[in-house]
Amino acid sequence: MESTDRRAWSDTLLACMLAGVLAAAWAWRDWANLSVLRLPDADDAMRLQQIRDWLSGQAFGDVTQYRLGPGGTAMHWSRLDDLVPAALIRLFEGVLGRHGAEVAAVIAWPAILLAAAIALTARIARRLGGAESVMPAMIVAAIAYPASTLFAPGRIDHHNLQMVLVLVMAWALVGPSTLRAGAAAGVAAALSLVVGMETAPLLVAAAAVVAIDWVVQGVPARARLFGFGFGLGGAILLSSAAFATTSWTLPACDGFTAIVMRAALLAAVVPVALALLPLDSRPGRGIALAVAGASLLAAVMLAAPQCLSPYGGVDPLLRQLWLARVGEAVPLAGAPLAVAIGYAGLMVAGIAATGWQIWTRRDRCWLAMLALQLAALAVTFLQVRGAYAGALLAAPALGALILAARRRGAVALAGAWIASAGMLYPIAAQALVPAPPSSAGPSCTSPALIAALAGQPAGIVMAPIDTGGPAIAATAQRFVAGAYHRDNDGNLAMYRFYLGRPDRARAIAARLGVTYVIACDGFAGTPPRTSLAAQLAAGAGPDWLIRVQTMSDGAALYRVRPGLSAPRLTR
Repeated sequence: MESTDRRAWSDTLLACMLAGVLAAAWAWRDWANLSVLRLPDADDAMRLQQIRDWLSGQAFGDVTQYRLGPGGTAMHWSRLDDLVPAALIRLFEGVLGRHGAEVAAVIAWPAILLAAAIALTARIARRLGGAESVMPAMIVAAIAYPASTLFAPGRIDHHNLQMVLVLVMAWALVGPSTLRAGAAAGVAAALSLVVGMETAPLLVAAAAVVAIDWVVQGVPARARLFGFGFGLGGAILLSSAAFATTSWTLPACDGFTAIVMRAALLAAVVPVALALLPLDSRPGRGIALAVAGASLLAAVMLAAPQCLSPYGGVDPLLRQLWLARVGEAVPLAGAPLAVAIGYAGLMVAGIAATGWQIWTRRDRCWLAMLALQLAALAVTFLQVRGAYAGALLAAPALGALILAARRRGAVALAGAWIASAGMLYPIAAQALVPAPPSSAGPSCTSPALIAALAGQPAGIVMAPIDTGGPAIAATAQRFVAGAYHRDNDGNLAMYRFYLGRPDRARAIAARLGVTYVIACDGFAGTPPRTSLAAQLAAGAGPDWLIRVQTMSDGAALYRVRPGLSAPRLTR
């Protein structure tokens, strides 16, 4: 036990050192943006604003963003993600001041999660590939593109926390079939659901691994099966008490809602019930699992039908104009070839390496890893962000591959390292498939544009969908639209405003009390010739818009003429 504890501490210390070096290098590289809290992604900026609102007195259970949408938007996020960054801000505030504390927190939190991810990878690699595979696996995990982008300074949105929880599940699945391991996997699965629904397919895969292992092994796997159901159900119940939001009863399955709680509790009952069945034969356990699985699917369809289509509430027009074009949500086949190679390359290499381990070692623990990797691949075919988990889960097998290659000479070792270096895949992809010439127009999120908004008195801004997230965190303005699917009304109004005729846009502006209008390249393709967007792009705005400032890239800020009233619309 002492030797095991010493190895765990050694792995953790090394992970912290590796994460610290990477975080320091990345923070130095990005300091110009980080120092003014210009964060890498719109969701990171919005997360920071959510934390600020909570620390400024907004209720813990109220995750509404009151400066987004016509009447505020009930975000689908959880306060679980806000806990550590908020604590770090409070911790540093007394020494660094509020701004300095926020800068320190947005650097420290991703670094902490990166250290946890590397340490968990080390523990998985030690169990599966032996002590000599640990160091290569840790290095592979640290540079596992695209997952590595989630741990860069400023990345405080929830995806990195989800990746750590997925690794906790993987660690629990490759160890002994104990009650403790099952409970750890179940609790990690529950917390991942509380954070968000993106990793739900991997949770299903983990549950399938535990259940199938019980079918094959019987009594030796019963404790872990029971622990998984107990951990999942218990953590979901506790989380429903701790993290229920003011939109808890919303009929949606896009975040941690009452509907998701019901579905998760139904799922938790199945492994507990199966573990208690006195079944001694493998066929009997197989039949019981099939019946229980079918019953669970039917129960979820009846009790939580929204979970069959989490984004079913998004208006069809918004799906066509916006959601289908979100970069990380496009299917693998719909992504540009260079992006597809860059995202999926390491994951595919990891699946091949895991398959090789299964073939040569005949170890069932590698089968558990393969199940999770294949689930990540399936998600990637639907949405490329599934590659985040696939890249991290590849590290243990690639670490073992590097160890085996070391014994076969320098050429084999070099090939193994090249195949395992996630950051090389996007570089190679860009070299093989050069990106087309950029035709980007005036930016909707440039620092100059957001600074211009920040310099205006507070009002209501009509801007394309990508402006809202970063600008809410950097200004005192309210925004009609933002890249959040629950802002259905605001996003619809925005598209109708820009893509409709100027007289209809004027009516929308008057109805919503719009103060400012942004003219920028916020739409895919060419807007209709008679639309307001087309007129603004041509520099010929209507007389009810007063130009305030034009940016160097051509984007423009307009003020709506005071006293605007809705015109009489004609067909």
